[in-house]
Amino acid sequence: MFVLAAMFAVLGAASNAAGTALQRKAASAVPRGGGLRLLAALARHPVWLAGICGVVLSALFQALALVNGPLTLVQPLFMMELPFALLIAAPLMHRRLPGAGWRAVAAVVVGLTLVLVSFAPSAGQEQASMARWTPALVVCLGVMAGAVVLARTKCSPLLRAAVLAAAAATGNALTAAMLKSASHTLEADGFDAFLATWQTYGFAVVGIGSLLLLENALQAGPLAASQPALTIGDATVSLVLGILVFREEVRLGVWLLPELVGAGFIVWGVLRLIRVVPHAAQTLTGSATAEQPSGSRAA
Repeated sequence: MFVLAAMFAVLGAASNAAGTALQRKAASAVPRGGGLRLLAALARHPVWLAGICGVVLSALFQALALVNGPLTLVQPLFMMELPFALLIAAPLMHRRLPGAGWRAVAAVVVGLTLVLVSFAPSAGQEQASMARWTPALVVCLGVMAGAVVLARTKCSPLLRAAVLAAAAATGNALTAAMLKSASHTLEADGFDAFLATWQTYGFAVVGIGSLLLLENALQAGPLAASQPALTIGDATVSLVLGILVFREEVRLGVWLLPELVGAGFIVWGVLRLIRVVPHAAQTLTGSATAEQPSGSRAA
C-alpha cells in the first residue's frame, strides 16, 4: 500500500509541477495586483486554465495517495514538484539545466530518500476526533491570517513573498490533511457521507484560499523567497499534522542524524536550484529574457 501511495504522490507532484509552471507563465503576463481581481485576470488566460487542470489532476493523485499511505509519507514526496517544475519548464522555454542544476536536483532526491527511509512513517489512524482537529485548524488558519496581515504592511518584497508562500504552504498542508480524512470517508461510507462531512468543504475552501495566496506570493517578490518557503513549509507542516492529528509515527532517536543530513541535502538543493542556477527563476516564471548561463543554450 505504501508503494502505491508513493507512486501516486510522485505522479501528483509531476502533475502539480506542470500545472504550476503554466500558472507562473500566465502570472508573469498579467498586471501586478492581488485578490480576486488577480484571479479574474488569470482566468482569461488559456495557459492558466491548463495549469489549473494540472492542479486538479494532481489533487486526484494526491487523494489516491493519501487513501493508501500516511500524510507523513505523501506530502514530503510533493517536494519533488520543484525539480519536476524545472525539468518541465526548461524545454518549454527552450532551455536546459546546467550541471549545477542537475546536481541540485540530485541533492533533493537523495535528501528526500534519506529522510523518508529514516522516518519510516507509520499509517496512523484514518480519522481524527474534533479534539485533535480544533487546535490544528486554529493554529493553521491563524498562521495564514497573520501572514496576510503582515504582507499588507510596508514590508520588503522579499519578506512579503516569503510570508505569503509560507501561508500558502500551511494551507496546502491543512488541505491535504482534510482531503485525507474526506477521502477515507468516501472510501468507507460512500458519496453521501463524503458530502455530509465538514472536511469535504474544508479542503475545498482552504484549497482555494491557498491557491490565491500562492498567486499573490508569486507576484509579491522574488522566487528565491517564495519557493523555499512553499516547498519546505508544506512538507514540514504536513509532518506535524500527520503526527498530531492522525497519530502517525516516525522514527527519531539514532535516526535523527540521517534525517537531519537528508533535510540538509533538501534545503541545499532547493536553494541551489533557485539562487545558484542563473536562469531558474526566469524559467519558472516564464520570462523569455533570462540570462543565458554557462552550459545552457537557446533553441
